Amino acid sequence: MLGWSLHNDGNLDPGAVVMPRQRLGWGRTIGLGAQHVVAMFGATFVFPLLMGLNPQLAVMMSGVATLIFLVAVKHRVPSYLGSSASFVGVATAIYGAGGDPADLTGALFVVGLLLFMVGLIIHFAGARVIHRALPPVVTGAVVMLIGFNLAPVVARVYWPVDPWLAFTVMLVVIGLSVGLRGFLGRIAIFLSLVIGYVLSFIFDLVLGPREQAADDGSVTMVDRVDWSGVATADWLGLPPLTDLANWTYGAADNVVGLHLPTFNVALIVIALPVVIALIAENTGHVKAVAEMTGEDLDPVMGRAIAADGAGSMVATVVGAGPTTTYAENIGVMAATRVYSTAAYVVAAVVAIGFGFSPKFGAVISATPSAVLGGITVVLYGMIGLLGAKIWKENNVDFGNPLNLIPAAAGIIIGVGDVQLSFGDFTLGGIALGTIVTVAVYHLAHAIAPRELREAADGATMIYDSPGIYTDSVDEPVDEPVDKD
Repeated sequence: MLGWSLHNDGNLDPGAVVMPRQRLGWGRTIGLGAQHVVAMFGATFVFPLLMGLNPQLAVMMSGVATLIFLVAVKHRVPSYLGSSASFVGVATAIYGAGGDPADLTGALFVVGLLLFMVGLIIHFAGARVIHRALPPVVTGAVVMLIGFNLAPVVARVYWPVDPWLAFTVMLVVIGLSVGLRGFLGRIAIFLSLVIGYVLSFIFDLVLGPREQAADDGSVTMVDRVDWSGVATADWLGLPPLTDLANWTYGAADNVVGLHLPTFNVALIVIALPVVIALIAENTGHVKAVAEMTGEDLDPVMGRAIAADGAGSMVATVVGAGPTTTYAENIGVMAATRVYSTAAYVVAAVVAIGFGFSPKFGAVISATPSAVLGGITVVLYGMIGLLGAKIWKENNVDFGNPLNLIPAAAGIIIGVGDVQLSFGDFTLGGIALGTIVTVAVYHLAHAIAPRELREAADGATMIYDSPGIYTDSVDEPVDEPVDKD
C-alpha cells in the first residue's frame, strides 16, 4: 500500500508545496516524473561509461535502487538514486592496478555493504551522531561543493559544444521557470528540454551543421541532433553478458554488461575511503530535502544511508555501478516545490523500462549537449545555493574562523577538483573536499580557544525538535516547528 494522499484534490495552487507522501493527479505526476528522468539520465548514462560499465544496465538498476530507497525510508525522503560520480577515479585506479570490471564491481559491492552498516549504526544510535560529526557549517559546505563541483561539467563538456544554443536554452529555462504559472511552471525543466530539442533542429536547418574538433585536431561538420543511434537501436533487449576472458582495459571493442563481482582485497582497499564522502553526501542530501520540505528527517537519516548502501549492493551484484542520492534531482524539486515520492516512483519505473529498451535510451542520450548545458547551468547553481540556505537557516557565523576556514578549504577543493594521489589511488573533487571539510573542522575545533568553540557550537540544527512542519492542509502534522 503506497498510501499517498491527494494534494488539494489534485490541484496545484500557485506557491503551494506538495509534500513527499502526497501526490497530484497521475497525469501531472507522470509529467513531474519525466522531469526527474531528464535530470538524472545524463549522469546515470555517462558515469558508467567513464567507469567501463554498461550504461543501459546502470539506468535499469538505478530504477531498482530508487524503489528500494523509497520503501526503506517509508516515502519520507524524495530522492533518485543514480550512478555515482565518486567512483570514477576509483575505477581508473582499479583498472590501472590490473583489475577488470568484475574486480571493480566487487570492490564497489563492499563499499555499499560498509555504507549499509554505517546507516544501521546511525539508525540505532540516533541522528545526533551525524550532527556531532557533521554540524550545519559542514553539511552546508558539502551540499554547496556537490553542486558547484558540477560547474566544470557545464563549462567544459556541455556548453562549449554550441555556446549560443546553450545560452538560448538557458534563457528558455529562466523564462519558463519564472514566467509560467501553475503546473506548466512546475515542469519548466522538461518543457525546456523539449523546446531545446526543437531549437536544435531549427539551428541545423537554418545555420547548418556545427563544427566538431577531433582529438587529432581535425574538424568535421556534424548535426546538432543525430538520431542515427536511435534508428539502429533495438526496441527491446537486455545488456549483454560480459566476456571477461577477452576484456582489455581501454580497448574500444570491450563489451561490458551483466556479470558477477569478484573480490580482491587489495583492490577493495583502494575503494573504501570513498565511504566517508558518501556518508556526508547522503547526509547533505537529507538535510537539503529537510530544508525544502520543512520536515524533521533526522529519524530516517540512518535508513536513508543504509538504503543507499543496499541499492549499491543490489546494483553492483549484477555488474552495474553503485548508486547515490542525486543532487541533480534536488534542483528539480527546488524549482517545482513538488516533493512527492510518487514522481520518483514514476521516474524509477521509466528507468527500468529504459533498461529493457535500448531504443528509448538512445532517444534520451541523443539530447544535444548544448541543450543539457543550458538546463544544467541553472540546475547545478540551484543545488549549490541550497548549501547557503542551510547556513542561513542555522545561523552559521562565518566571522568565526572555526566555521570559515574548513568550509573555505573544502569548497575550493571541491569546485576546483583539487586532487591528491596515494600511489595508484587518486582522491579529489567532492570526495577530497568533503573529507577536508570534515577533518579540518574537527581538528580546528579540538585546538581552538574555548570562546571560539562555544560560539561555533551556538549554531545548532533547526530540526532538532521532534515536530514537523508542513503548510499543506491535506496531511496531519505534529507540533509545528516555529520556523522564525
